[in-house]
Amino acid sequence: MTRDHHPCCTPSGTPGAIAVSPPAASPTPGFATRRRSTRGQVRLPGGEFAMGDAFDEGYHADGETPVHTVRLKPFHIDETTVTKAQFATFVKATGYVTDAERYGSSAVFHLVVAAPSADVLGNAAGTPWWINVRGAHWRRPEGARSDITGRQNHPVVHVSWNDATAYAQWAGKRLPTEAEWEYAARGGLVGRRYAWGDELTPDGRWRCNIWQGRFPHTNTAEDGHLTTAPVKSYRPNGFGLWNTAGNVWEWCSDWFSPSYYAQAPVQDPHGPDTGIARVVRGGSYLCHESYCNRYRVAARSSNTQESSSGNLGFRCANDTLATGSHDTTVRLWSVS
Repeated sequence: MTRDHHPCCTPSGTPGAIAVSPPAASPTPGFATRRRSTRGQVRLPGGEFAMGDAFDEGYHADGETPVHTVRLKPFHIDETTVTKAQFATFVKATGYVTDAERYGSSAVFHLVVAAPSADVLGNAAGTPWWINVRGAHWRRPEGARSDITGRQNHPVVHVSWNDATAYAQWAGKRLPTEAEWEYAARGGLVGRRYAWGDELTPDGRWRCNIWQGRFPHTNTAEDGHLTTAPVKSYRPNGFGLWNTAGNVWEWCSDWFSPSYYAQAPVQDPHGPDTGIARVVRGGSYLCHESYCNRYRVAARSSNTQESSSGNLGFRCANDTLATGSHDTTVRLWSVS
């Protein structure tokens, strides 16, 4: 049954969803777009698939229905979300400053804040488990007393849509459309609830990094992780993509509209022409059945372009290369 909307597990608006003085408009990245690159990507064949929630389990305001036919051209997509190490390479090469750094703060989950009390600026409206922390950004994901030592192969977080787009431009890639993301996340399975089938924990095994316990105060960490997991955790889906459910939310290129599915074109939909928020997909380590069951493969949500938090990341996509060029072929993985 379609549920009433419940606030998602990413705060929206300005970082931390708490009123702060915005900086000047994001500068145009001062670097040239690289040649198209498919490094770390798989080539997916495209084709026709049924997009949307066939179980009618989503939040009404998220607009996961109607299920509709989509046809996609072949495309490439990253095997994993972008890691902290990869993002560090980008920053070193370009001097890029993220929106969280420019705003001076970002949203950190309350159980993991690592900052002086003076840096704790308040709770996010409507989602008090999010704390606006001065000095929290991709290098210091829990605040000034944290760093990314030992976590280079975890997904980069505290990246806005603007930041993700800048990285993709530098890397010779782009963000995936929402339709590409769902097609890729399904891994070739038709009409299933999750990227691996219809059961959340087949044979009693966790297949994604989400919340276990009583949200938002007790996480038993049965899956081994309180916050992010390495990007190649669990098992890949049928297309060889890792962690398309849970771990971190992933930015898509599309503007968000809850009514878009009813009017979306069949061929290569790219979302509405305008909007106030961008699509995010996949859920995160904070999702839980009682609160935010958006780790289902059809689940969708949104956030504003400048927003950042400790569970927002991304992966990149790309158009297919010209005929005759060296290409990465799709690898099929067992999902049994």
